[in-house]
Amino acid sequence: MIQPTQVVEALKKTSSLLVPTSSLTPSVAPIPTVTPNYPYYERVGETGTKTLWVIFVIMLLSTLAFTAMAWRVPVQKRLFHVITTFITLFATISYFAMATGDGNSYAETIIKETHKHVPDTIQYVYRQVFWARYVDWSLTTPLLILDLAFLAGLDGASIIVAIVADLTMVLLGLLAAFGATNGQKWGYYAMACVAYLVIVYQLVIPGRRAVMSKNNKTAKLFASIGGFTLILWTLYPIVWGIGDGAHKWSVDTEIIVYAVLDVLAKPVFGFWLLFAHANSSAPSIDGWWSRGLGSEGSIRIEDDS
Repeated sequence: MIQPTQVVEALKKTSSLLVPTSSLTPSVAPIPTVTPNYPYYERVGETGTKTLWVIFVIMLLSTLAFTAMAWRVPVQKRLFHVITTFITLFATISYFAMATGDGNSYAETIIKETHKHVPDTIQYVYRQVFWARYVDWSLTTPLLILDLAFLAGLDGASIIVAIVADLTMVLLGLLAAFGATNGQKWGYYAMACVAYLVIVYQLVIPGRRAVMSKNNKTAKLFASIGGFTLILWTLYPIVWGIGDGAHKWSVDTEIIVYAVLDVLAKPVFGFWLLFAHANSSAPSIDGWWSRGLGSEGSIRIEDDS
């Protein structure tokens, strides 16, 4: 007969065989885990929004001032007044859209980091891009070119080439801002820079040649205001490359720098041009500009009866 005490003793002896014991072999280290990266957003802040409102007011007041200056001269001498007024008018609308939160979207940039012992990580960066700014440039920069072209007396062929190059440059800049890869972004950027060089050539070579036939005062004005404009326009792609291109600047910093350039390139340019022309012999334009269509170009509508 088996006694209960014998069962207890037998269990004690076999229990040690069922319990795992420590081993001299080191255990496997835990596999490192990868923490997923959350999307990162670069957007306008309070400083950038206030800057947009300030520039909106400056552009609006400049538009009103240019309009008042236009009414003080005969219609035959209002060519530069009308063009310059349109420049700040379009800029006013653009800055109002940006200040109120319209005219923008987010461009996605994918940053991939390669690791040895863990899977690669991907960071999604979404940067706020104000496409309203590009709409502004597509309207105002051709008008700025017209101001300079008419001042120099540039021929029509050179004007068309410069304006087409300008529109191409702005369009390529917009495509670069929304480029998904570095190849797209910097490829479009490089092509835009080439288009800009075409503009520079048309204003510097044919423009300088054309203005030499005018009086010395007009030639000096074209050289100074044209050089001022080209210096400013050269800074725009540099700002783009640091901001939207390389993401080295915040959206607010980019807005502030663009705001300074826009004020210099539009209101300051406009006041300089109009005041300089007020003190000189501004060109007078007759014909359709001041009198409308004559009898030869008008359309007559008669009663069938």
